Amino acid sequence: METTIQPRSETNRVWLWLLVPIVLLIGVISLFVFSNGAGLNVEPAAPVEALQFERTIMRPGVIELHVRNTSPQEIQIAQAIVNDAVWQFTASPSKVLPRMGQAVVTLKYPWTRATVINIALFTSNAVPFRMEIPVAAETATASSGTLLSFTLIGLYVGVIPVFLGMLWFPALRRLGSRWIMFLMAVTAGLLIYLGIDATSEALEIAAELQGPFQGVGLVGIGIVATFLLLDAITRRQVSVGRSEAAQRLTLALMIAIGIGLHNLGEGLAIGAAYNIGAAALGTFLVVGFIIQNITEGLGIIAPVLKDRPSFSSLALMGLIGGAPAIAGAWVGGLSFSQPLAVVFLAIGAGAVFEVVYEIAKLIQKDNAKHPMPLTIFVGVTVGMLMLYVTGLFIK
Repeated sequence: METTIQPRSETNRVWLWLLVPIVLLIGVISLFVFSNGAGLNVEPAAPVEALQFERTIMRPGVIELHVRNTSPQEIQIAQAIVNDAVWQFTASPSKVLPRMGQAVVTLKYPWTRATVINIALFTSNAVPFRMEIPVAAETATASSGTLLSFTLIGLYVGVIPVFLGMLWFPALRRLGSRWIMFLMAVTAGLLIYLGIDATSEALEIAAELQGPFQGVGLVGIGIVATFLLLDAITRRQVSVGRSEAAQRLTLALMIAIGIGLHNLGEGLAIGAAYNIGAAALGTFLVVGFIIQNITEGLGIIAPVLKDRPSFSSLALMGLIGGAPAIAGAWVGGLSFSQPLAVVFLAIGAGAVFEVVYEIAKLIQKDNAKHPMPLTIFVGVTVGMLMLYVTGLFIK
């Protein structure tokens, strides 16, 4: 009997000591708040207001602005100016937005396609918040035709080039060990460049997010959490005593997942650009992405060149690597969200960096038997330069 009571009392004591600091912290915060900031009661010299433009929907004669109040207190939208002219507007559910509250501001404005539209919303404290529509175009709606169009875009820039790159498999299998090491290093270089590029894009979008969203924090969480999760999954698979061939196939699958998550963010950006009618995304741009992404198929097959994976395994990895571009194009084209874009890109970067880590371990293992440091240096450099050069034509 005594043996069961003692652990329970010890557990209660532990919980008590865990709760005491939290209770005291709540008391300190309450004291600070109710004493008006330790008696200082400092009021800001100007209203601290922030309004986040989250989405713009354009229909003939109508502009809808989806906005969110990211300031510390509620704000009221009092006036709208479109191209230097005061314009009537409605706001749903209300012109008064509580902290983190959302509203849809509707402007009945006779806009013209392919023109620039500058909009400013003023609060009741005369604080302006401005946004620009660089190329006016009707927003795509979720219809069978629109979904088919974005599906084709995802196929062109994701699925097709990945599978084309994997068609090199029969030829590359006949290469010697030094060439296989070189291709593994090229794959690492490709992924390093993709990871840096995804991180840069995520930080660029994060910089446009208002304070409460903590865009840089979202990027950090996405990268670190994805890296550690994939690393844990990989370690668990290795610990079950799988053969070296199975481990190489697992690495190829992880590369496909990393590339797929990157292509998800890429499709998101492409869909969003088409949604706003960005002229840069023409035929030439799609061709450029096909050329760039064909190297991703090469990266997927590089770890298994010594083996004979089944056709179904290769087909599955090709779909995992390329198909997310379709989902990204759907989301970007139909309901683009800046916080969601940041999360997608950060997850893609974290996945790519973890795969680079796994490739580095495999290269280090093979390099210990047959040192080829110069081959690795040239391969990584070539891989990064391949994407840099193709980026010159499509960025």
